[in-house]
Parts: sequence; C-alpha cells; structure tokens
Amino acid sequence: MPAEAASALFQVVAQRYLETSIVITTNRSISEWGEVLGDTTVAAAMLDRLLHRSVVLKLDGDSYRLRDHHARSENHRTAAGTIRRPLQ
Repeated sequence: MPAEAASALFQVVAQRYLETSIVITTNRSISEWGEVLGDTTVAAAMLDRLLHRSVVLKLDGDSYRLRDHHARSENHRTAAGTIRRPLQ
C-alpha cells in the first residue's frame, strides 16, 4: 500500500477511535498488517486503536466463490470433453 494511503487510513482510524464504531474486513491476518501497510510503526499504532475494546471474528473455511468456481469449471470440462457422434 502506498505510504499516503496507509497514512490516510491511520488518520481515519485515529479520528474515529473512541468516538464511533469501525468495521474492517480483510483476508490478511493481524500479523501481516505491517507488511501490507508498508510501515510497521503505523500498523502497530493503528492496530493498537482498532484492537482496544474490539471484537475480532476470525472465520476459517472454504471459500464459497472458489467452491462455485470449481463446480463451474468441472461442469465446463465435462461438457467440453463430451464426444458427439454424428447422426446416421
């Protein structure tokens, strides 16, 4: 993430901290935020505010999108692999 974007996100979190609710969804673990934001100091400060008095819901499981994609791909392969014989 560009430094300007990370800084802007931090400013939003800092301004809303203790004032109102914040909901964030991500597919990255908390331990990866320093790498994602490109600055471990900003990530630590942001996470400090976000995790204070927070509820973290971690969902594990198969992706519905990937499951549906695999099902469509399998159907496509089956249809593409069908041999049609000419009518006599």
